[in-house]
Amino acid sequence: MKKSSSSYNLIFFIFLMSFGFKTSLAFTNLNSLSFEESLSPLFGDSNLVRSPDDLSVRLLLDKYTGSGFISSNMYQHGFYSSMIKLPADYTAGVVVAFYTSNGDVFEKTHDELDIEFLGNIKGKPWRFQTNLYGNGSTHRGREERYRLWFDPSKEFHRYSILWTPHKIIFWVDDVPIREVIRSDAMGADYPAKPMSLYATIWDASDWATSGGKYKANYKFAPFTAEFKSFSLDGCAVEPIQEVPTDCSDSVEFLESQDYSSINSRQRAAMRRFRQRFMYYSYCYDTVRYPSPLPECVIVPAEKDRFKETGRLKFGGTEARGRRKNRRQPKLEIESDPDERKL
Repeated sequence: MKKSSSSYNLIFFIFLMSFGFKTSLAFTNLNSLSFEESLSPLFGDSNLVRSPDDLSVRLLLDKYTGSGFISSNMYQHGFYSSMIKLPADYTAGVVVAFYTSNGDVFEKTHDELDIEFLGNIKGKPWRFQTNLYGNGSTHRGREERYRLWFDPSKEFHRYSILWTPHKIIFWVDDVPIREVIRSDAMGADYPAKPMSLYATIWDASDWATSGGKYKANYKFAPFTAEFKSFSLDGCAVEPIQEVPTDCSDSVEFLESQDYSSINSRQRAAMRRFRQRFMYYSYCYDTVRYPSPLPECVIVPAEKDRFKETGRLKFGGTEARGRRKNRRQPKLEIESDPDERKL
């Protein structure tokens, strides 16, 4: 069912107000940086358009190229945040990614933290995923996939990643959607080396939307993602140094900020988000991982909702291994397959 902008806004308001929230309370005191202060073009220079005041940037994808930017520094732990507005209309096959990585420096042992928006057919709920890798452990993906409770192409929303030696938190506005507490048993799978921030837009028609069923259609091009209100905190370092930089003060600063802790209302919002909008979790995927990975916190009530593939059950039936429409009280959810093969 097609939803208007006002319908999405109402859902967003109800979702936050049910916990006494206003939008982005944890992020009201962030320092906003200009593009020149903190970022550099990565590729597709002609499709990277900076605003006259240098406080925002548009990334475009057309039939010739996508585009992207990278942080000017690498950070040993950090907080990475931006207000983002996604492309509108038909964006199937188009991936917008906001992530950290050090793959350019550590090609075989890279670390990564991802937020990826998986393209959209106009009128359908947007889907996105988070993921993390440590020390090149790409064969142990830690994907979770979700639907958004608002239309991210209508207005800006803040997306943030916190990474400290002890925890990782993914935020959407003031809602923490995922928390990973470092476990000693994770070993080198927990990201530990300096990373840069990246943002990109690119054509992923072969997998992004409904497993590649819906491709990018360039009659709707250029596809445009807008970024503003950049915030980067962390310990800026050279990735390879004989004497490592002491980042203890920076870590202490990060862990003292509101975005580094989840209060009781936010934790309730996270639980409710995951109950209503998470449709895949590697922690419940016993086909891939017969024993859950060490950082997984298995919630019995949550586990009961998922099949052995880590995907939602729908009325207790298999539906030929694919998802069927699923409706939740107050918040309607439409679904069709959209994940790449795991």
